[in-house]
Amino acid sequence: MIAPARPAVLLRLDGFAVALLAVFLYRELGASWWLFAGLFLAPDIGFLAYLVNRTAAPIVYNVLHTYAIPAVCFLAGLRMQYAPLMGIGLIWMAHIGVDRMLGFGLKYAEGFRVTHLQKC
Repeated sequence: MIAPARPAVLLRLDGFAVALLAVFLYRELGASWWLFAGLFLAPDIGFLAYLVNRTAAPIVYNVLHTYAIPAVCFLAGLRMQYAPLMGIGLIWMAHIGVDRMLGFGLKYAEGFRVTHLQKC
């Protein structure tokens, strides 16, 4: 079997594609790169949930690392013609894309290192 046909490899390539597209659109938006740098790691605040409650932590982490919410932010910003909201959505999507590209996936309750990328 050809290596790129493996789901984990394809999911990493998908992450790379999303990150690349989000950065390209952010550049086209003309938003601040300082804002990009400042907010890029913001979704990782979900890690703090592991210090509070290991049962709820995967849920918090997964909500912050799912494309749905940043996509809604971007589309709401587009609809309202409000560039800052579009930028936040793009930064968030870029973060998730880079995470996926690096092999960090959505978490399972079995443990922090058990992700949807390892189950592929």
